[in-house]
Amino acid sequence: MSQVFEQSIQINATATVVERCITEQALMHRWLNPVLRCEPIGTWSTDIGSKSRFVIQIPVIKPTLDSTVVKRQPGLVVWEFQGFFKGRDTWECQPIDKGTRLVNRFEFEIPNPLVSWGFQTFAQNWTKEDMQAQLQRLKRVAEQVQQFG
Repeated sequence: MSQVFEQSIQINATATVVERCITEQALMHRWLNPVLRCEPIGTWSTDIGSKSRFVIQIPVIKPTLDSTVVKRQPGLVVWEFQGFFKGRDTWECQPIDKGTRLVNRFEFEIPNPLVSWGFQTFAQNWTKEDMQAQLQRLKRVAEQVQQFG
């Protein structure tokens, strides 16, 4: 059963600056949840076909999601991932009058019934709240980059 979480935020920065915050690893780590670590598999890139691994810093088990960029256009990055989740994480920068509207769409399924139950019971609300918190952190980073370079 597929689930979709979609959130957006208005950012007072150009779409180019917002896109840099999504595609440049150093900027990404400034807004990504500290519980997550994103590691390139090979050289860091957001070109189609490039791979990375997201590691959730839970002691002992450290669940991972391997992801591949499957769609890339100016202002758009889509990561497809495999692991305990299967799905896509889409980031789209939409230029607006006073900056950028950033849309994050997280579409996924959890094939293992036990993991699915655990997610729905313990992590679903946290995940939605964390997505919104990440957007707020990304907004701060992008607006700082816009202002200070």
